[in-house]
Amino acid sequence: MASEGEMAPHRLEAHQPDPFRLAQPRQLKEVLARHGFTLKHGLGQHFLVDAGVLRDIVEAAGIGSEDGAFEVGPGAGVLTACLGHVARRVLAVEKDPALRPVLAETLDGLHNVEVRFADVLDLDLRDLWAAFADCRRVAVVANLPYYVTTPILFRLLEAGVRMDVIVLMVQREVAERLAAHPGSKSYGALSVAVQYRAEVQRLRRVGPGCFLPPPDVESAVVRLRLRSQPAVEVDDDARLFQVVRAAFGTRRKTLRNALRAGLGLSGDECEALLAEAGIDASRRGETLSLEEFAAIANTWGRMRPRDPGAST
Repeated sequence: MASEGEMAPHRLEAHQPDPFRLAQPRQLKEVLARHGFTLKHGLGQHFLVDAGVLRDIVEAAGIGSEDGAFEVGPGAGVLTACLGHVARRVLAVEKDPALRPVLAETLDGLHNVEVRFADVLDLDLRDLWAAFADCRRVAVVANLPYYVTTPILFRLLEAGVRMDVIVLMVQREVAERLAAHPGSKSYGALSVAVQYRAEVQRLRRVGPGCFLPPPDVESAVVRLRLRSQPAVEVDDDARLFQVVRAAFGTRRKTLRNALRAGLGLSGDECEALLAEAGIDASRRGETLSLEEFAAIANTWGRMRPRDPGAST
C-alpha cells in the first residue's frame, strides 16, 4: 500500500504462517481459554482476527526493517506479532494486566517486541520514545477501544515526539468525522483539530465479523500522516481551538450567535470580528474551512489579545 515515492515497507506475505497464526477465531479462542482469560466488555476488547485486514494495516504504516512501531492496546497480540515480523523494534502499551500470560505466549520468540502494562493516557510518551533511538522512523498503530478513541488520539497528536504516521482502527462514524469536509454532516470540531495536524485518509471498512467477539458497529482503518507544519498559519493554537469549540458548540447556530455565546463577545464585537475576518456572520460553523477558522482566530487575537486557555 506504499504510495509512489515512498520507501517500500517489508511486506507480510501470505505464505509466511507465523504472523497470521492467531488470525482465526478458533485459534485465538484456544489461546485465551488456555490462560483462563475472559473478554472485558468494559474495556472495549474486540480482538482483530482477519489476516487481510492485518496485512493492510501493517502495509499502510509503511514499516520497514529499520523502523519502530508503537502500538496502543495490543490485546491478545495478533497485530503485535505481525508488527514484530517487519519492524526493527515494537513497543506496545496494554491496559489490562490479565493479558500478560496471553501475550507471553503469542509473542514468544519475538525479541524485538516489548509490552508495557499501563494506561497510555497516564504515560509520558517522550520517555517511551527513548526505545526508538536507533530507528529510522516511527509509526503508531492502534486498534483503539471506541470509548477512548478521542483522548488517545489527541494524546498522540500532542505528544511532541517523532512519529511519521498513525494508522488506526476506529468506529466507522469516527473515521467519517476525522476525514470529513466542510459542509458535510460528519464535519465538526474533531475534523478540524485532526486535519490541522495531519492529513487524513480512510483506507477501508472493516465488518464486525473481523473481530472476536464481533462489535455491534462497523469499523474502519484510517491513516494520519503527521504534518511537519500545521495545515494553516495561526498566531495561537489555543485561540484557534477556542474559536472552533465555540463555532461547533451548538450546531445549526449562526456564527453570529455561536461566537457570542462561546467567546463571551457582545453583539457588536462579534459582528466586527467576523467582518474584519471576511466571514459572513450568518454562516454556520460546520461550513467553515480550516483557513476560515484561522482567519477568525488571528483576527480575534489582533482585536482583543488575551489568554484563551488550554487548547483542544
